Amino acid sequence: MSGRNPAPRRSYGGRSAEERRAERRERLLAAGLELFGTRGYAATSIERLCATASVSTRNFYEEFSGREELLTTLHRGINERAAEAVSAAYADAAGADLATRVRSAVRAFVTVTASDPRRARIAFVEVIGVSAGLEQHRFGWRGRWEDTMLAMAREAVDRGEAVDRDYRLTMIAIIGAVNNLVHHWSARDQDVPLDDITAELTHLIIAAFTHP
Repeated sequence: MSGRNPAPRRSYGGRSAEERRAERRERLLAAGLELFGTRGYAATSIERLCATASVSTRNFYEEFSGREELLTTLHRGINERAAEAVSAAYADAAGADLATRVRSAVRAFVTVTASDPRRARIAFVEVIGVSAGLEQHRFGWRGRWEDTMLAMAREAVDRGEAVDRDYRLTMIAIIGAVNNLVHHWSARDQDVPLDDITAELTHLIIAAFTHP
């Protein structure tokens, strides 16, 4: 949905139009992260975003249809980076026991989504209830995280490490608990060590996998 008004291709100041446009888009994403992640989505206007990013409103609408598309893009980016980090961490621990595999995945998720409180606020708070379209987007990502957790559970069952049962409802409950605890940790200026948060979430997941 971005790129509604194609930019001219001439060079300016040694940079092509495409390069300048990419830089403006990155500045808008940075402004969105800062303002949505501190002031909040409802309190941030397009004019404020543009002033923070040092772009015109025309430049803004070349990239995004409005604030909601910018918020959606930021939320997607956070989740994509988290998914990549979780996948890599879990793969690196493939030969380890269940607790080690889960701990590695949990730590990767928390580090990406919540080490920066602005990302945590966007990932877990600001996207809620904005619109039907954004709710569909949010639940789509929640479904992907459920599938990731279910795949871990199935692997644990196959290895004889977990109880063989239907984990679908359990995963929904765990994801809700994870999101709330991670946001709570981030919003409180991370006054609890990351290792403690990781250990608590790992304990919760292992308990769910190993008890009937």
